[in-house]
Amino acid sequence: MVELQQVILQITTDKQRSLRISTSDMTLSFDGFAKKGDRLACSHQAKLHGVTFSKSDENQDKRSISTGRPTSSQKSVATIIFSLKNEVGGLVKALKLFQEKHVNLIHIESRKSKRRDSDFEIFVDCDSDHAQLKELTQLLRTHTDIVEITPLDNSSLPDDDLVNVPWFPKKISDLDLCVNRVLMYGSELDADHPGFKDSIYRKRRKYFADLAMSYKHGDPIHHIDFTTEEVRTWGVVYRELNKLYPSHACKEYLRNLPLLTKYCNYSEDNIPQLEDVSHFLKEHSGFIIRPVAGYLSPRDFLAGLAFRVFHCTQYVRHSSEPLYTPEPDTCHELLGHVPLLAEPSFAQFSQEIGLASLGASDDAVQKLATCYFFTVEFGLCKQDGRLKAYGAGLLSSASELKHALSGKPHILPFDPMVTCNQECLITTFQEVYFVSESFEEAKNKMREFAKSIRRPFTVHYNPYTQGVDVLKDTDSINSMVKDIRHELDIVEDALNRLSV
Repeated sequence: MVELQQVILQITTDKQRSLRISTSDMTLSFDGFAKKGDRLACSHQAKLHGVTFSKSDENQDKRSISTGRPTSSQKSVATIIFSLKNEVGGLVKALKLFQEKHVNLIHIESRKSKRRDSDFEIFVDCDSDHAQLKELTQLLRTHTDIVEITPLDNSSLPDDDLVNVPWFPKKISDLDLCVNRVLMYGSELDADHPGFKDSIYRKRRKYFADLAMSYKHGDPIHHIDFTTEEVRTWGVVYRELNKLYPSHACKEYLRNLPLLTKYCNYSEDNIPQLEDVSHFLKEHSGFIIRPVAGYLSPRDFLAGLAFRVFHCTQYVRHSSEPLYTPEPDTCHELLGHVPLLAEPSFAQFSQEIGLASLGASDDAVQKLATCYFFTVEFGLCKQDGRLKAYGAGLLSSASELKHALSGKPHILPFDPMVTCNQECLITTFQEVYFVSESFEEAKNKMREFAKSIRRPFTVHYNPYTQGVDVLKDTDSINSMVKDIRHELDIVEDALNRLSV
């Protein structure tokens, strides 16, 4: 056993000020964090036995939680994220519980909280079985506020031959395991956010964030009683954009917007409910809505698309700047995204970007996210010899919608190999926009681009199970071939009946 009187841990310099503990096998004890310049100091108070930490690759994306390989057939990797309560020695008490339950830690990480009022969130990967995990979490609740638990589920664990592949959800309910990893905003606002100094608005944002954090797949989406101020802000955005849609929006958008007015009560004096919108999309394209507290990582957001799930915010931008928002809000989601998500060809295009991201490298996911940005968010298309907008970022911003179709910006044909390297601008208009002849053309180009992504497998979405089949060997491929043959039999039967 190694006893440490004092351990000094260097903070990594990523955007979220996270720190990683990377030591060899040793016994560690902590008495909370105390700042020492650019370091965090931990003082010795108690002895913990057998706590081990794995060395981390410094180049690993510091916003992700590493998933290790199970160490035995009885134990598997589980991830627990918790925030410390305001008490002295909170971290040492929490970590001691892992020792008492003989749970081996394989990775631990802390970061400044972006979604709770506590100072830090602690990420822990550990080897555990179902019984240990249940007992441990019950004990942890006495000393911590548990934010998220990745339960032991065979569908969520890496296969033996996929151990070096980033974890990805394999069924729609697995999205519960990653959707709460909000990177920015949510209930926390930056100093330059229009609502930063508005205590009432910040309280409202926390309300929306808590609703999203507690949502699980299959739950009904909470009905929101929007305030008069929120409806008024929505009305300003709605009126300004509807002046432009007839001349600037693509025909698919214009076809679906009246349907949303009819079935989901889109109007300038009413903000639609996400539950109604989700039912509408389900009937038209198979997509559903899932509430989210704020920005997700590109990997987590694209993973949702693979299952025809669109992560959607419910909060409204600050009323002081109704025609500007530094983040996606319900005006952007409902007016920008939803009308085209109801279009089957566009929904298929969105899903295929998501499917291509599952298990891909960080670099590949970033390239896919950039392609998504310049198509689904800021894409243009040609219709009747004229440029039209189909990107949600354009269709929810009156000023940029007019700019993109003014003839002034640089317009290039959509080519994923080129587009994936273009810089995405967040606070200003884009320097370049990409145009496609049709959604089908864009989809075919993305399919070819997806083939260039190096993965030891491919995936196929199964609409019956709402899961993905991993095609990595002859058995899994043969199973899919049988399904295709059955579908072809149906087509052949239909053709034979036509000829009678």
